[in-house]
Formats: sequence, C-alpha cells, structure tokens
Amino acid sequence: MKDCYILIAGARGGVGSALAHRLRAEGARLALVSRTWVVRDAAADDVFIEADVSSVAGARLALEQAAQAAGRPPDGMVNACGSILIAGLPRTSEAQYRDTLAANLDTSVFLCQAYLASLAAAKQGGAIVLFSSVAARIGVANHAAIAVAKAGVEALVRSVAADASANAVRINAIAPGLLDTALGARFLSNEPARRQMAAQYPLGRVGDAEAAAALARFLLWPESQWITGQVLGLDGGFTAVRPPVRVA
Repeated sequence: MKDCYILIAGARGGVGSALAHRLRAEGARLALVSRTWVVRDAAADDVFIEADVSSVAGARLALEQAAQAAGRPPDGMVNACGSILIAGLPRTSEAQYRDTLAANLDTSVFLCQAYLASLAAAKQGGAIVLFSSVAARIGVANHAAIAVAKAGVEALVRSVAADASANAVRINAIAPGLLDTALGARFLSNEPARRQMAAQYPLGRVGDAEAAAALARFLLWPESQWITGQVLGLDGGFTAVRPPVRVA
C-alpha cells in the first residue's frame, strides 16, 4: 500500500525477504533490520538497519533509527527472526536452549516493547506480526526448545493484544509448518527427504516463503483491521487434520 511504512526484522531470511519484495511492489516504504547487511534488490528509499534485536538495546536502536528515517514510527512491524533446533531435551545444551529463546522469543518480546513505546510516544496506532510454529501447537518429536520459545510468542500475542487494543494497536502471529526456505533446507536436501516431509502434511507438500509473506501482508493491511490476538496456522492442515491411516 502506497505511503505505508513497515519495519521487517530478520529481513535477510527467506520469509523476510519475500515479504519485503511483496510490500515494495505495492508501494510500501520499508525499514529492513538484520544483524548484518549486504544490500541488494532494494528500493531507493529502503532504510537498512544493523541491529541485534534479541537485546533490549538492539531492539530500541532498530525502532529509533526507523522512526528517525521517516519522521514517525512504522505503521507495522514484523518479526521474521528465528531459528530451528532439532534435538530431544536430554541432548539440548544450555547454550542451545538460550540461543533458541533469544532468536525466537527474546526478539519478539523486545521488538514489541520498543515498538509499543515508539507508538505511544507518537500517539499512533500500528500492527504487529510475529511468527510461531506448529511445534507450539502440537507435540512434535525433538522440538522441545523451539516449542517452548514459540509457545511464549503465542502467549505474548494474546497479552499484548489485551494491553494495546485500546491504543489501536493490533498484534497477530502466523504458525507455519516446514517452509522451503534456507532455514528449512536441511530437511529438504534430497528428493526422498522432501517426499518424507511432504507426506506429513494433509495437503501433501511443504509450504514456502511466498505463502507466509502473503499472510503477513494481509495481517498488516486494513483488510484485517478487526483481527487481533490471533495465531493463524499456515501448515497444510498439519495441526487440524488427522489423515486416515492405511494398513497394508
């Protein structure tokens, strides 16, 4: 949407870059946040911000620079930061657990904190989109740490919605299954692995970054103005449908 200003954290990742491309094509101005940047495929007025938003200071820096660049806070904020840890709990080290929480939960908490403060100072409403996972909604083997982190994201969505709705701030999350992105590439490294993964989804395939970007775009735009506090599944039916079991 022309004249709309959106901040995307984790903008170098598959979903973040797909969303940036989609929003840019619709005329939105973008503040793109990553820990490091190699600038390419950018509009002239894109704002590039280097910040580690898993810390309070990094998240505040990102929002301050975004507001300074446009003279106002972004109309919407998306946290597409994240990581995947596949390990049973007995094999998960403390460092792995802390890193998983930092990448998935801390980034969401501190970005929301900084964004809400920025909006309040400007007396402006806004929209927030976070990312959860199917692992927070159904038990999946070897996903304990990521399940804990993403369950925290879902709780955060409901709590922030309760606090911020009166100030015209909406917040929602997307809970995807496996997506065909760089983050999910190791699970789709060959054709047998791809078939194995696809067979777990009732629709018979894994998802992609474009599907996640399209849903995030919807949650940012005015069409979704009466939706807040929700976690929307994007998982090919994984958490909602039990396929029939056939015994040979």
